[in-house]
Amino acid sequence: MQCPPLNITFLGTGTSSGVPMIGCTCPVCTSADPKDKRLRSSILVESPATTFVVDTTPDFRYQMLRTGVKKLDAVLFTHPHKDHIAGLDDVRAFNFFQEQPMDIYANSLTEESIKHEFAYAFSDKKYPGIPNLNLITIDERPFMIGDIPVAPILVWHHKMPVYGFRFGRFTYITDANRIDEEEKEKIRGSDAMVLNALRKEKHISHFTLDEAISLVQELGVPNAYFTHISHQLGKHQVVSEQLPSGITLAWDGQRVSVPAITA
Repeated sequence: MQCPPLNITFLGTGTSSGVPMIGCTCPVCTSADPKDKRLRSSILVESPATTFVVDTTPDFRYQMLRTGVKKLDAVLFTHPHKDHIAGLDDVRAFNFFQEQPMDIYANSLTEESIKHEFAYAFSDKKYPGIPNLNLITIDERPFMIGDIPVAPILVWHHKMPVYGFRFGRFTYITDANRIDEEEKEKIRGSDAMVLNALRKEKHISHFTLDEAISLVQELGVPNAYFTHISHQLGKHQVVSEQLPSGITLAWDGQRVSVPAITA
């Protein structure tokens, strides 16, 4: 499979409440370190020809402004939870400037939630200026967004099926606490992967820090970036010093370059 060179930007690396959390005075939420300021989790994926985001968080507008995104070809969704879809309305700015609908790639479960949450965008009589969305249903079969190959990976968020995605040799997984063996095989051979690591204590629907480390080591992926981090995990600098070689905590604004491959 051919994949062009990619740039991955972490638009947000926080959990559903973000960091700092409203009303919290813990050492992480009051930290002056910019790497302890985390918007809700999302990435920007760019090739020389194609640009898309994975998930539109409640912070989507600010993430686009902060990163200076002027062109967006598509949105790719992992699952329908509010912290991953709530910012979708703001794609209407791209509708206006690009003069075309926004391609939305999502499974049927996520599509159902999008149609419910943004019903006005799908009504028979549309109000001027609402988002113009072109829904494209995906399943576990690989597909293309522009010139970028996308291979879905089914993971489990407690009992909810969630999609991770592999782009060439880069894998992105958020909101998971279990991956079946056959889906793990889709990750093997990645040069880099992103994985959620919510906190150190056990959680019903997210990997803990130790669980995330173990999975990366099991799969033999040489470079890993942890995301969907809560204030309970601890300060970026302190936790980073405790991580094995090749594993880092991602931070908002971090960029990762992925070489082109031909396989």
